[in-house]
Parts: sequence; C-alpha cells; structure tokens
Amino acid sequence: MNVVVLGAGIIGVSTAWHLLQRGHTVTLVDRQRDAALETSFANAAQISVSYCEPWANREAPLKALKWMFSATSPLLFRPQIDPAQWRWGMEFLGQCNDAAFERNVSQLVALGSYSHAALKDLVAETGIEYHRLERGIAHYYSDQKSFDGAADAAAVMQKFGVKRRVIDRAELLRIEPALARYAEQIVGGTYTPSDESGDARVFSQQLAKLCDRRGAQLLWRHDIEQLDSDGRQIRQVRVRDQITGQARALQADAFVVACGSYTTPLLKSVGLRVPIYPGKGYSATLPLLKPEQAPQVSMIDDAYKIAMSRLGNQLRVAGTIELGGFDLALDTPLAKKRCAMLVRRIEQVFPGVADTRTPEEGGDPQFWTGLRPATPTNIPLIGRTRLGKLWINAGHGTLGWTHGAGSGKALAELISGEVPAMDFGFAGMPSPARTRSASGLVSQRA
Repeated sequence: MNVVVLGAGIIGVSTAWHLLQRGHTVTLVDRQRDAALETSFANAAQISVSYCEPWANREAPLKALKWMFSATSPLLFRPQIDPAQWRWGMEFLGQCNDAAFERNVSQLVALGSYSHAALKDLVAETGIEYHRLERGIAHYYSDQKSFDGAADAAAVMQKFGVKRRVIDRAELLRIEPALARYAEQIVGGTYTPSDESGDARVFSQQLAKLCDRRGAQLLWRHDIEQLDSDGRQIRQVRVRDQITGQARALQADAFVVACGSYTTPLLKSVGLRVPIYPGKGYSATLPLLKPEQAPQVSMIDDAYKIAMSRLGNQLRVAGTIELGGFDLALDTPLAKKRCAMLVRRIEQVFPGVADTRTPEEGGDPQFWTGLRPATPTNIPLIGRTRLGKLWINAGHGTLGWTHGAGSGKALAELISGEVPAMDFGFAGMPSPARTRSASGLVSQRA
C-alpha cells in the first residue's frame, strides 16, 4: 500500500517506520525542517509505563479549582471563549471517578507495556543512540500525607502487572545518591526499575533518517493545507512547499493523521470531531556543572508534579500543563513564572549541580514549550476514522514518548490487516475477545 503520514513527531515517525517494515510505501509530511521539532522536541524524556495514571481522578476537580489561582500550579485551566475547551472539560469531569480511573489506567498500561517492548526491539534492531538510561524511574515525596497515598497508587499499577513498589528514604538514596543533599526533605518514594529515559527528539530524528534510507519520501517544510473528501473517503491531501511555494496533491491508499494537537482542526475540516485539546507544557534543559553529582535515575517530584532526567551532560526538567488553547508563547509573565519555577526547583533539589543562572546572569537555560494533545481520558486515539482511507494516531497527552513506538507499530499492524497483541480499544475497530497476560500483552482467543 501507499501510505501518507501527516506529522513527524515521535508518533508519526514511528508509524512511518513500522509501515516500511511491513513493505508499504510511505510519504512522511511535516511543516518543520526535521522530525520532532514541536511536541516531541524537549519533553520530560521518560519512558514511564509505571507512571501513566490519567489526569482525571476523583480528586482532580477540587485540585483544578484550587490550582486556578496559582501561576505555577501543575494543572492550570485558563478559561477561553471556546466551545471545544468547555466540551473537553465536561468530558474530563465525567472521567473523574474511581471506575473510570481504573478503566483508563488499564488501557494506558496495556499500551505502555506493548510500546516499551516495541521500543526495545526497535533499538536492538537499529542501534539508535539517544542518551538512553535504563535505570528506572523514582518518584520522591516531601509531604507525608501524599506519601501515605503512594501505596494505593502503586497497588493499582501492580494490579495491571507493573512492578512499582513503595520504598523508604534510605532505599531511595541508595538507588539515587544524588538526592543526598535534599534528603532531609524527603519522606519516601516509589520506584520502578523497568522504566527508562532518553531524548525523544534525538531518537525521532535518527529514526526518520533510517526511514529515508529505507525509501520513505520525506517532505520537510511542507504545510498541510487541506484534506479532500467526497463525503465517504479521503481522495487526497494538499500540501505546499514553504520554500518554493509549489502546491501538490498527494494520493494514497491510506492517510494517517499524526499531527498532535493540530489533529483536531485538521479533522474538523472534513467533518470529524475528536476530543483532543492542547495542554501547554514546559521544560528547561540545563548544562551540568558537576556531572559526577548529577542524577542517573530519572525522577518525578511529587510536590511540583515535574520530571527530571539526565541527558548526557545536561539535565532536563519538565512539567506543568495549561489548558488555554494553542498558545505557545514563552515571553508572557505567566510563562516566565512557570519556567523560573522549573529551574528554581532543580537548584533546591540538586544545589550547584546544574547551571541554573538566568541569561542575565550569564547562564544558558534552554526553555521550551509544547502542546500536549490530550484526550479527557488520556487514552490516545489509534485506529480508523469513519472516512475511508483516513486513520488517526494522536491524543497521547504527556505520554507520547512512552507510547510512541507501540502506537506506531499498532497502527501499522491495523493498516496491514493485523491484530495488535494487546487489550486496547482501537478507534473505529471491533474489540476481539482476548486473554490478557500479566505484562499487558494479549493473545486472541480462537
């Protein structure tokens, strides 16, 4: 088959690779000059199968109301005159109960386990290097009440085969000695050794190069202008070269929309509504001053709901979500406060380890913001749309790196007429009877 993949973040590039692996002809289109220059550019760097809880839970509505009055809150709802935002918010509230939470966790873990296995296979086959550290993820708590609830959260994950365990401060410090200077503030933590970290941008760009070598046509700096539909199926997609201005129409046997948050307006243009809304996230990447004292284990700071990961001689800290439309500004007062909070927290936890000086002080912090394409459940939409030839692979929220390799493989399997080996509700596809294993992988019953 001839397949056009729209969007070259981690999701689109992974989809293209797995389609090529199955013998399809692939055209990969993106408006940037290379892969992974938007949402996949500077994320938290974690492959976090064990920490993939959905945002929606029974405590979320009250927390969201309280956080609305804080410029540095983990989740900030910024009301807009936008029906899509309010519709998404109402659907989100509908997921804020224990039954929905557990159902959504089961889906996220199933996809996470499948994706982690797909990533390992891909890396073993290609040898891609991307500052990978297979040291697990540790979640540390500085508040006793929050730590008291850690056992319940770990038990939920263990129910679905994830080996996330509660540990005391002493064991946490043995796992990551770099926390020693912040130890008095820590009351305990959780740890999953099977998780890992690495640079999603580097990985995606290396994989795009391999796609090129395998014969994919890479259309960089091409704007996606229009999907042409006859009401029953997609006939073609119109793109325009940003440099030459030349327009062209791409025909194919299948079209995959993997445009992150921009999937929503693109599909709306052909009459399809998807519950994907942008969540603005932030990160700071800081040069290390004392690499020997920097962490090797990727971590989650419970108090600030941020993630920290070592990437070679740099330290990445990322977190916070704003629900306020397609705003990508980094120079607003609010954005500056959120960026400053990330850097300030690094200095509190790892004093003197990274260069946390401002540019005015001679420092060089690399700040970034990107739009997390979130569904109310946090479960991505992977599968077929009601329009013929049109497929979707979007809505991964903050878990695009965790779920990227598996999402791409699963969609390539579906397009090829195969059934992915996991218990997951694919968009527009029937749910076959399956048997789940402890890993989250499944086998189809005869």
